[in-house]
Amino acid sequence: MKKNNIPYSSNLPDWAKNYLLPIRDNLRKFRYSGEGRICPVCGNSSRLFRSFGIIQRKDAQCVHCSSLERHRFVWLYFLRNTNLFDGSPKKMLHVAPERCFEQRLREKLKDDYITADIIDPRVMVNMDITDIKYPDQSFDVIYCSHVLEHVQDDRKAMKEFYRVLNNNGWAILLVPITSEVTYEDPSIVKPQDRLRAFGQEDHVRRYGPDYVDRLREAGFKVDTITVSEFVSEEEAILNGLTSASGEIYFCTK
Repeated sequence: MKKNNIPYSSNLPDWAKNYLLPIRDNLRKFRYSGEGRICPVCGNSSRLFRSFGIIQRKDAQCVHCSSLERHRFVWLYFLRNTNLFDGSPKKMLHVAPERCFEQRLREKLKDDYITADIIDPRVMVNMDITDIKYPDQSFDVIYCSHVLEHVQDDRKAMKEFYRVLNNNGWAILLVPITSEVTYEDPSIVKPQDRLRAFGQEDHVRRYGPDYVDRLREAGFKVDTITVSEFVSEEEAILNGLTSASGEIYFCTK
């Protein structure tokens, strides 16, 4: 058995998963126990965050809730710069829900929290974000992270988000920025070719900083927030916020 190999563990029978995986997780938490880092998502501390990814990005993933750098950045922004948790009624659309967020948001927003994905069977609504089956101004909050780089007609999806967002609402629409300018080529369709061109087999483009222009073309007013603008260097280290956290694109009408 390979150490900490999650894909391997998916081949285990259910009884083995139920027995062995909690042991693995507890050993991992013990290994990282300490006070050097605090995860703002789950509130737990650790000596460091664990490495993550093929390249093994160091100090990246919370050993308790599995949040990554971008998740911790967004959660802090939710807490400090939005009305998401002020107790007032608001309907939220969460596309491709992250597990570290989903249960926490459901507990806060109750029945006004809707999860959506085009194929994931565990979500509440199966949805093509280029053709959202909700009326205009249906949602007070929309959160969609690292999805648009998978969508062929991302401009149509952005317009749909704009359409279903309440006039007084807000959206956070995140993508990885991996190019100096946005690059796409619809003729590239084979997975191995997309891997070479876009960095992942199921990506259809690389976004550059001009991503914000596409959001504005859809009608949004956009504020861009970076880690260095939002927190001190000391707090960034404590919460594990790095260049991998990306930028927050806060969108309103």
